[in-house]
Amino acid sequence: MEANKPPNGQHRSLTEGPVSLHLSRLTGFMLLGFVAVMGANLMESLYISQVGTLELAALGFTFPLVMMMQGVTMGLGVGASSVVARKIGAHDWTEAKRLMSHAIWMVIGFTIALSFIAYWSLEPIFGLLGADQAAAELAIQYMSLWLVGLPFFAVAMVGSSLMRAAGDATKPSYLMTFSAVIQIVLGPLFIFGMGAWDGLGMPGAAWAFLVARFLSFVMYLCVMREDGLLVPGLEGFAASSRAILHVGLPAVAANLISPVSMTVITRLLAGHGTAVVAGFSVASRVETLFAMFLWALSMSIAPIIGQNWGAGRFDRVDSALKTAYWFALGWGLFSFIVLVTAGPVALTWISDDPEVVVAATAHLSILPIGMGLMGVIAIATSSFNALGRPKPPLMISVIQMLCLSVPFALIGNEWFGYVGILWGSVASIFVTAGLSFFWLRFSIKPEETLISSDARTAS
Repeated sequence: MEANKPPNGQHRSLTEGPVSLHLSRLTGFMLLGFVAVMGANLMESLYISQVGTLELAALGFTFPLVMMMQGVTMGLGVGASSVVARKIGAHDWTEAKRLMSHAIWMVIGFTIALSFIAYWSLEPIFGLLGADQAAAELAIQYMSLWLVGLPFFAVAMVGSSLMRAAGDATKPSYLMTFSAVIQIVLGPLFIFGMGAWDGLGMPGAAWAFLVARFLSFVMYLCVMREDGLLVPGLEGFAASSRAILHVGLPAVAANLISPVSMTVITRLLAGHGTAVVAGFSVASRVETLFAMFLWALSMSIAPIIGQNWGAGRFDRVDSALKTAYWFALGWGLFSFIVLVTAGPVALTWISDDPEVVVAATAHLSILPIGMGLMGVIAIATSSFNALGRPKPPLMISVIQMLCLSVPFALIGNEWFGYVGILWGSVASIFVTAGLSFFWLRFSIKPEETLISSDARTAS
């Protein structure tokens, strides 16, 4: 019975108390971490833009590959947190701790292998993306170092997901903020140098990422061990891996579809010139500062749904979804207004290249139209994964990215050029949001009907 006790630290049940309060608390702390991480990414773009437009374009070419690596990591985190949250909801802490420990080992081995594969594929990847020789060389230098830090980054991301699944929102956000601040501080030193040292240029940004992620890797392992979330031994590792990968692999596949779509779109953008690719890179990072609220919201609803589903509290699952949808739509409207009105001014602070600013302004005038609906999609797919149903999110991603986004972008590019690509993305978001909402609604409705039937029988 001792092993089945809840761990130390700020871990709490999400099956009791106001759902909206849990959602706000988890989202708020998650947002704090996201603000720091995305702020570090934006500062990286700012630093690189001061080195040169070529370097900024090279950073843009790394974006699809970085998204792909992060997608793998986040997919494994989704699988691990899904099974862990449901075990905690069922009050089985013994199995939950074992799953957490095995998840950390699994993600380390998985990402080390992935880093080796990606490293030997860098040259053909950037050639496929349409990077010219100069931009490709810079991108390869950057990614060669970035990939070394991938396992450290992965452990931090998965560790954060596991801690939130256990109801602890505070420590993951503080640890994410810590690593982001380290990256922001080290960035100028490695890129521009100090004193007689001229710095490393663009590769210096990758060094800052690597050092910051290694430190966060150490911190996460120490905190999780101190909180009693990790247990020694690999007994049952195969069974744990199967349970995690049942949700994790489809989640990884769904996350990888987006970079594939982004690869096609980046290729289309490259046909309009280096300045357009650079502008897209800058605008994407500015837009991400607002989209991260939706990511935080969708990631925060997962442990709430997972724990309550495991505890049989389907009424609380329904309440959490309704609250999250309204949050997402309200934030989407606010973000659209801010980005359209203030975005062009903010862009001039990041880049002084007029062509880059024009391309980025077009981006921020069009894509934020669908931001609130992006949140609806993210909430629905995250909820499916939390319920242990990984196939619908995968199918939703395939439909949005491959069946809608890419064809719409190709048509838009043919008819309207650069802005046509952007409008194609917006159209795909609108269609996918409606599909996601109704799919999830009709998937959980039978459970709600069952609860009502049981309640009438009991009375």
